[in-house]
Parts: sequence; structure tokens; C-alpha cells
Amino acid sequence: MQTIDQALARLRTSKFRAGFHLDDKERRYVEEKGMEVIRSHAERFIAKRLAPAEISNDGKQTPMRGHPVFKAQHACGCCCRGCLEKWYRVPRGTELTADQQRRIINLLMAWIKREMENI
Repeated sequence: MQTIDQALARLRTSKFRAGFHLDDKERRYVEEKGMEVIRSHAERFIAKRLAPAEISNDGKQTPMRGHPVFKAQHACGCCCRGCLEKWYRVPRGTELTADQQRRIINLLMAWIKREMENI
């Protein structure tokens, strides 16, 4: 099992994944709301858009912008079940466990935290 640091280092080797960064508006949003509120948003987004076994619009359910968590999902390969399978070997067609959801959220929050620190 890889650590968050290992996962983030591996993601940086992908030109596509490494190209995502928080913009000024998203940074301000994180500063205004705080990390706990952003985490609660991540929990809700993952539970609704990624955790179900079957997702009708899989591959298109996560916008490319509009919220820091959406950007983090793309940067971390957690935007759809296809990317979860490719990057983390999480099979499609099965509901994500509470532990899997927690791990995804922790990864997303670590990415957001690093983005906030790298101004």
C-alpha cells in the first residue's frame, strides 16, 4: 500500500496530472472556507459522485474547475472510476468502502494543502 507522499510523487510523473494547480480564486475560496469545510465538501462529493458501484455518467461526473476539490480529484486521479482503477487498482462496479473513501479524501486534502503552501 502506498503512502500519500508516494502517490503524490507518482502523480507528478504524469504530465496531465501534474498540470493541475489551484488558481487564485480557488486559493481564496480555501482560505475563506477553511480546510475543514473543504474536507466536508470532499466527503460529500466523493460519497455522491465516486463511491456508488454504478455511476451513470462515469468519466464525466467531475467538472474540471469550479471547486478546489474538483481540481484535486483530477490532479490525483480520483475523478472517475476509470481513473481510480488505473491509478489505484480500485475495481469498477463495486461500491467504495468507507475506508477507501477516507483514503481518497485524505489524498485530495493533502494535494490541496500542498497547493496552498506552494504559492
